[in-house]
This record gives sequence, C-alpha cells and structure tokens, in this order.
Amino acid sequence: GYVGVHAAADTEYDWPFYEGLVGALFQSHPAIQSATVRVEDRAHDATAHLGPAWQRTDEWYNYRTNPRTTARVLASLDESSYTGGNMSGDHPIAWCKGYEGGRAFYTGGGHTDESYAEPSFRRHLLGGIRWAAGMTEADCRPETGYTSLFDGSSTTGWSQAGPGGFALADGTLTSRGGLGMLWYSAREFTGDYSVKLDWKAAGDDNSGVFLGFPASDDPWSAVNNGYEIQIDATDSADRTTGAVYGFKSADLAARDAALNPPGEWNTYELRVTGERLEIFLNGSKINDFTNADPVRSLRQGHIGLQNHG
Repeated sequence: GYVGVHAAADTEYDWPFYEGLVGALFQSHPAIQSATVRVEDRAHDATAHLGPAWQRTDEWYNYRTNPRTTARVLASLDESSYTGGNMSGDHPIAWCKGYEGGRAFYTGGGHTDESYAEPSFRRHLLGGIRWAAGMTEADCRPETGYTSLFDGSSTTGWSQAGPGGFALADGTLTSRGGLGMLWYSAREFTGDYSVKLDWKAAGDDNSGVFLGFPASDDPWSAVNNGYEIQIDATDSADRTTGAVYGFKSADLAARDAALNPPGEWNTYELRVTGERLEIFLNGSKINDFTNADPVRSLRQGHIGLQNHG
C-alpha cells in the first residue's frame, strides 16, 4: 500500500504511473490559513472519527486535476471558507483508491508542524495507514452520480412503520426497539439503480436493508413482499450479514474477508439490474441474487432500514 501526505503530490511530474498512484498533482497554494473540511465519507478509518465539518489550519493545495473520477473522495475543502481555492467548488483534499493491484491513500493536510500535534489529524493519518496496510476495509471505488436520501440533519422524506425507531445525532441514525422500519416514502424506485449506505454494529445486533416493497405503514409488508439484505453477526448462513434474508447466503469467505469488526463502519452497495441484486461490502462483491418469485419484484418498490434490536 501507498500513503501520500501533502507534498507527496508535488513531485514526479513526468511519471504517469506516479500521477495515477497519488491521484492528483499539485498546482498552487495560497497562504497558510484556516479552512472548513467537509467530510464526505465517514465510513473510512481515516475519517470515521470526524464530524461532518472539520475546521483546521494548513497549507491548502490546489490540484491540476480532480481525482473524483478515479478515487473515492473522503473529504473536500469548502472553498467559501478560505481564500485562494481554484477548483470551482469541488475541491477534494483526501482520497483513497485501488491502483495496480494495491491500495493508495492521500491527504493534502500535513504541511505545518502543528498538524502533527493535532490528535484528529494524527488519527486521520493512522486510518489511512491502517487501510493501506490492509488492516481495515473500505469502499474506495469512485463514487459519482448518486443522490443523497439522508443529509445527516433530518429524516425528511422518510417515514417510520411499526414500533421502535431511529435516533438522529451527529449525522448518524441509531436504531432502537422494534420490529419496525424507517422507509423512504418520498420516492418509489423503478428500473435499474444502486443504493449505498454506511452501517456499524456494536456487537451481535440485528438490522437490515429492505428493497422492492410497496408503500405501507406495516413493516411486515416489506418482509412479505420485498427483500431484506441482512445485518446480523450470528445466525444461519442465509440470515446473517450479506445474505438476502431467507433466500441466499453471502459468499462467506468473501464476506468475512471484506467485513470490518463490530464497532467499525462498513459500506454496502446494493446494485439492482432488472431482477438481479448484487451486494458489495466495502467494495467487494459478496452476493449475487436473481429474483424468480413472480409475487415479488426488485424492479419497483421502496427502500427501508429495519430496526430490530
């Protein structure tokens, strides 16, 4: 694995391999000043300890290209919070990617001596090192074309069905009680689509993500008419993490290799193409299921988050 810090982007301008490895090369920088860092991915170990906004002082690089098309952007600069940014409002400052069979992490922070006295910045570096060394997993594929269904500040567009619910704090929804479901009532999904979400279990918890169910205030409608992608550390193979609950187990070897332990964040991508459902955990494919039940359909329905204790 590779870890680049700050001026690692200010070298090897004539070496295409290195430009691909680091993700973007230095162009210029304004004076050292305070700026707001917007954390885009709080599932990666390098940013999981941070809130949605991170205020810090450093020398902020502008880059010759935007790495967003080839890397997963973990954090970006709010160009309205300082002077001298020139990347048209989309200013990545930390990212990760798979490259030539390995892992590459870069952060634009770290110019000042004071940076290394900041606990949050040191933890940021440690998370990048741990991921690059293969000690933790994350989805570092590029992410473009998604629309946010939850902005971290409210559950507008979502409705609770059944008992229990979710508590919202620090940009995170935490389940309580059950059996219930928080479902996205503002929109029904049709055709091909992909859903991404980050989740963390404290221990042997039980939750899941429902797809393809009709609008209903009864959580059992989702159970009986849709499909649940399970989150549960201990159960039978077709009812544990990565399974299409009751229908198909995950590839357990692939699942276990990709899974972060309790207390750490994981990322699901649930990709629907017709009646086919592909499940990715931290960027690795762990399940591939095709619906053959004429009563159910992945082509049309709602998305829901289960609260089940």
